[in-house]
Amino acid sequence: MTLTERLARVELLLLDVDGVLTDGRVVIDDEGVETKAFDVTDGHGLKLLQRAGVEVGFVTGRRSRVVEHRARELGVTEVHQRVRNKLEVVREILGRRCLAPDRVAYVGDDLVDLPVITQVGVGITVADAPEYVRERALWVTSRPGGRGAVREVCEAILRARGAWAEVTRKYFHPEPL
Repeated sequence: MTLTERLARVELLLLDVDGVLTDGRVVIDDEGVETKAFDVTDGHGLKLLQRAGVEVGFVTGRRSRVVEHRARELGVTEVHQRVRNKLEVVREILGRRCLAPDRVAYVGDDLVDLPVITQVGVGITVADAPEYVRERALWVTSRPGGRGAVREVCEAILRARGAWAEVTRKYFHPEPL
């Protein structure tokens, strides 16, 4: 099966956060307040994907209020933080949603993501992931984490599903003023 055929089957996109939705840096100020930088084009890509009926979830090892805020902004309700065993959590999500692994795409960037990357239908990593992760992923994005990699994945899924034209119609063919 080609990558495009696999992407066309995706019903759920699961994402690691640090290193995928962000560039992996964690900034903590003198008061202990954590901040992260998210790429707005990634966020818009996730909204387009949701409009096409593809669900989105976050599975991350760290816990952060910033992630809760970002998930709320994007309408992502499947949010799992402080996860020690990502494969176990993904199994639980698939069981609850009655989804087969081949209906899932997962984007991760590090060693802890490998068990999921290698067992879902479309295991993806970002351009700046370590070599041992890139070697085992089905697809390596051309963009680094936190810098448009998620948008790249979203657009590829939309195109593979034949949904790109519909979800972008209002941008390419706006109503007259």
